[in-house]
Amino acid sequence: MFIQTETTPNPATLKFLPGRTVMEAGTLDLRDARGADQSPLAARLFAVEGVGGVFFGQDFITVTKSAGEWAHLKPAILGAIMEHFLSNEPLLRTDGVAIKTDADDEFFEEKDAGTVATIKELLETRVRPAVAYDGGDITFRGFRDGIVYLNMKGSCAGCPSSTATLKNGIENLLRHFVPDVVEVRPV
Repeated sequence: MFIQTETTPNPATLKFLPGRTVMEAGTLDLRDARGADQSPLAARLFAVEGVGGVFFGQDFITVTKSAGEWAHLKPAILGAIMEHFLSNEPLLRTDGVAIKTDADDEFFEEKDAGTVATIKELLETRVRPAVAYDGGDITFRGFRDGIVYLNMKGSCAGCPSSTATLKNGIENLLRHFVPDVVEVRPV
Protein backbone atom coordinates (compact mmCIF):
# COMPACT_ATOMS: atom_id res chain seq x y z
CA MET A 1 0.00 0.00 0.00
CA PHE A 2 1.35 3.41 -1.00
CA ILE A 3 0.17 6.46 0.92
CA GLN A 4 0.95 9.88 -0.50
CA THR A 5 1.39 12.94 1.68
CA GLU A 6 0.86 16.59 0.85
CA THR A 7 1.55 19.74 2.77
CA THR A 8 -1.35 22.08 3.52
CA PRO A 9 -1.46 25.85 4.06
CA ASN A 10 -1.55 25.03 7.79
CA PRO A 11 2.01 24.11 8.84
CA ALA A 12 0.66 22.06 11.76
CA THR A 13 -1.34 19.79 9.43
CA LEU A 14 -0.37 17.18 6.83
CA LYS A 15 -2.70 15.57 4.30
CA PHE A 16 -2.46 11.79 3.81
CA LEU A 17 -3.88 10.18 0.65
CA PRO A 18 -4.26 6.40 1.03
CA GLY A 19 -5.43 5.92 -2.56
CA ARG A 20 -8.87 4.67 -1.55
CA THR A 21 -12.12 5.96 -0.12
CA VAL A 22 -11.86 7.09 3.48
CA MET A 23 -15.39 8.44 4.17
CA GLU A 24 -18.25 7.22 1.99
CA ALA A 25 -20.26 10.37 2.73
CA GLY A 26 -19.61 13.56 4.67
CA THR A 27 -16.57 14.31 6.80
CA LEU A 28 -15.52 13.72 10.39
CA ASP A 29 -13.47 16.22 12.40
CA LEU A 30 -11.97 15.03 15.68
CA ARG A 31 -10.16 17.83 17.48
CA ASP A 32 -8.96 15.65 20.35
CA ALA A 33 -8.81 12.01 21.42
CA ARG A 34 -12.18 12.13 23.23
CA GLY A 35 -14.07 11.33 20.01
CA ALA A 36 -11.64 8.66 18.86
CA ASP A 37 -13.76 5.85 20.28
CA GLN A 38 -16.05 6.12 17.24
CA SER A 39 -13.25 5.19 14.82
CA PRO A 40 -10.56 2.50 15.04
CA LEU A 41 -8.35 4.56 12.70
CA ALA A 42 -8.75 7.71 14.80
CA ALA A 43 -7.84 5.70 17.91
CA ARG A 44 -4.67 4.47 16.20
CA LEU A 45 -3.74 7.99 15.10
CA PHE A 46 -4.34 9.59 18.50
CA ALA A 47 -2.15 6.87 20.02
CA VAL A 48 0.79 8.48 18.18
CA GLU A 49 2.35 10.94 20.61
CA GLY A 50 2.06 14.47 19.23
CA VAL A 51 -1.16 13.96 17.23
CA GLY A 52 -3.64 16.66 18.22
CA GLY A 53 -6.39 16.36 15.61
CA VAL A 54 -7.70 14.04 12.89
CA PHE A 55 -9.98 14.86 9.97
CA PHE A 56 -11.46 12.33 7.55
CA GLY A 57 -12.53 13.46 4.07
CA GLN A 58 -13.79 11.42 1.15
CA ASP A 59 -10.36 10.28 -0.03
CA PHE A 60 -7.95 11.84 2.44
CA ILE A 61 -6.98 12.11 6.09
CA THR A 62 -5.49 15.23 7.60
CA VAL A 63 -3.57 15.01 10.82
CA THR A 64 -2.81 18.04 12.96
CA LYS A 65 0.16 17.87 15.28
CA SER A 66 0.11 19.27 18.79
CA ALA A 67 3.81 18.70 19.41
CA GLY A 68 6.89 17.30 17.72
CA GLU A 69 8.36 17.51 14.25
CA TRP A 70 6.84 16.00 11.12
CA ALA A 71 10.05 14.10 10.42
CA HIS A 72 9.40 12.06 13.59
CA LEU A 73 5.61 11.94 13.48
CA LYS A 74 5.08 11.10 9.81
CA PRO A 75 6.46 7.50 9.87
CA ALA A 76 4.30 6.57 12.88
CA ILE A 77 1.21 8.15 11.28
CA LEU A 78 1.85 6.36 7.97
CA GLY A 79 2.20 3.10 9.89
CA ALA A 80 -1.08 3.65 11.73
CA ILE A 81 -2.95 4.42 8.50
CA MET A 82 -1.45 1.42 6.70
CA GLU A 83 -2.18 -0.89 9.62
CA HIS A 84 -5.80 0.25 9.68
CA PHE A 85 -6.47 -0.27 5.98
CA LEU A 86 -4.69 -3.63 5.93
CA SER A 87 -6.79 -4.81 8.91
CA ASN A 88 -10.03 -4.28 6.92
CA GLU A 89 -11.67 -2.71 9.98
CA PRO A 90 -14.41 -0.20 9.26
CA LEU A 91 -13.55 3.48 9.54
CA LEU A 92 -16.45 4.07 11.92
CA ARG A 93 -17.85 1.85 14.62
CA THR A 94 -21.57 1.33 14.31
CA ASP A 95 -22.13 -0.27 17.71
CA GLY A 96 -24.43 2.37 19.13
CA VAL A 97 -22.04 5.31 18.82
CA ALA A 98 -24.04 8.27 17.52
CA ILE A 99 -22.30 10.32 14.86
CA LYS A 100 -23.34 13.96 15.07
CA THR A 101 -23.67 15.89 11.82
CA ASP A 102 -23.37 19.63 11.21
CA ALA A 103 -26.97 19.76 10.00
CA ASP A 104 -28.02 18.95 13.57
CA ASP A 105 -26.92 22.42 14.71
CA GLU A 106 -27.86 24.67 11.77
CA PHE A 107 -29.73 27.86 12.52
CA PHE A 108 -31.62 30.31 10.31
CA GLU A 109 -35.09 31.77 10.08
CA GLU A 110 -37.62 30.07 7.82
CA LYS A 111 -38.03 33.27 5.78
CA ASP A 112 -34.34 32.97 4.82
CA ALA A 113 -34.63 29.39 3.51
CA GLY A 114 -34.15 30.44 -0.15
CA THR A 115 -31.08 32.51 0.69
CA VAL A 116 -29.66 29.66 2.77
CA ALA A 117 -30.22 27.20 -0.09
CA THR A 118 -28.23 29.47 -2.43
CA ILE A 119 -25.44 29.86 0.13
CA LYS A 120 -25.24 26.09 0.61
CA GLU A 121 -25.13 25.48 -3.13
CA LEU A 122 -22.28 27.98 -3.58
CA LEU A 123 -20.38 26.42 -0.69
CA GLU A 124 -20.91 22.92 -2.07
CA THR A 125 -19.98 23.67 -5.69
CA ARG A 126 -17.36 26.43 -5.44
CA VAL A 127 -15.82 26.48 -1.98
CA ARG A 128 -15.70 22.96 -0.53
CA PRO A 129 -13.83 21.36 -3.47
CA ALA A 130 -11.06 23.97 -3.22
CA VAL A 131 -10.84 23.64 0.55
CA ALA A 132 -10.79 19.82 0.35
CA TYR A 133 -7.81 20.12 -1.97
CA ASP A 134 -5.98 21.75 0.95
CA GLY A 135 -7.04 19.02 3.38
CA GLY A 136 -9.98 20.69 5.07
CA ASP A 137 -13.65 21.43 4.87
CA ILE A 138 -15.98 24.35 5.48
CA THR A 139 -19.62 23.73 6.28
CA PHE A 140 -22.63 25.96 6.72
CA ARG A 141 -23.71 26.47 10.32
CA GLY A 142 -26.15 29.38 10.20
CA PHE A 143 -27.45 32.64 8.77
CA ARG A 144 -28.75 35.57 10.80
CA ASP A 145 -28.98 39.31 10.10
CA GLY A 146 -26.94 39.00 6.90
CA ILE A 147 -24.12 37.11 8.59
CA VAL A 148 -23.14 33.64 7.38
CA TYR A 149 -21.61 31.40 10.04
CA LEU A 150 -19.26 28.67 8.82
CA ASN A 151 -17.48 25.81 10.54
CA MET A 152 -13.87 25.29 9.51
CA LYS A 153 -12.51 21.77 9.79
CA GLY A 154 -9.37 19.77 9.15
CA SER A 155 -6.41 21.81 8.00
CA CYS A 156 -8.62 24.92 7.90
CA ALA A 157 -9.14 24.91 11.66
CA GLY A 158 -6.37 27.02 13.14
CA CYS A 159 -4.73 27.73 9.79
CA PRO A 160 -2.92 31.08 9.65
CA SER A 161 -4.50 31.87 6.28
CA SER A 162 -8.06 30.89 7.29
CA THR A 163 -9.11 34.47 8.04
CA ALA A 164 -7.96 35.58 4.60
CA THR A 165 -9.78 32.64 3.02
CA LEU A 166 -12.99 33.57 4.83
CA LYS A 167 -12.86 37.33 4.28
CA ASN A 168 -11.16 37.69 0.88
CA GLY A 169 -12.44 34.54 -0.74
CA ILE A 170 -15.67 33.16 0.63
CA GLU A 171 -17.18 36.42 1.85
CA ASN A 172 -16.55 38.15 -1.48
CA LEU A 173 -17.99 35.20 -3.41
CA LEU A 174 -21.14 35.02 -1.30
CA ARG A 175 -21.67 38.80 -1.30
CA HIS A 176 -21.37 38.80 -5.10
CA PHE A 177 -24.01 36.10 -5.64
CA VAL A 178 -26.23 36.65 -2.58
CA PRO A 179 -27.00 40.35 -1.93
CA ASP A 180 -28.41 39.53 1.55
CA VAL A 181 -24.96 38.45 2.77
CA VAL A 182 -23.03 41.21 4.53
CA GLU A 183 -20.38 39.21 6.36
CA VAL A 184 -18.94 35.73 6.91
CA ARG A 185 -17.76 34.56 10.34
CA PRO A 186 -16.24 31.34 11.63
CA VAL A 187 -18.01 29.41 14.39
